[in-house]
Amino acid sequence: MEYLGIKLRALRLERGITQRELAEALNVVTASISSYETGGNYPSADVLIKLCKYFNVSSDYLLGLSDSREFKMNDLTDEQYKTITSLIVQFRRLNDLCADI
Repeated sequence: MEYLGIKLRALRLERGITQRELAEALNVVTASISSYETGGNYPSADVLIKLCKYFNVSSDYLLGLSDSREFKMNDLTDEQYKTITSLIVQFRRLNDLCADI
């Protein structure tokens, strides 16, 4: 499962956080994050779920079963779908504003 370590490290660096910061966010020790990233150990199902929620990716992505980070939104209600779509638009506008600075 070397995919997990590679993808986890890439996600962490993309977010610009340290192993320690991620460990604190997940309520695990820093050595655990290091071990996950190097492939020396694998997270429990509970920690895997926390990782997926923290980075907003699927477990399939982290485990190397999929290269897509996208979530399937077909099981959301119309209201939930509209809310998420609205947030995406707002984030893109914010990104555009930040790029102009």
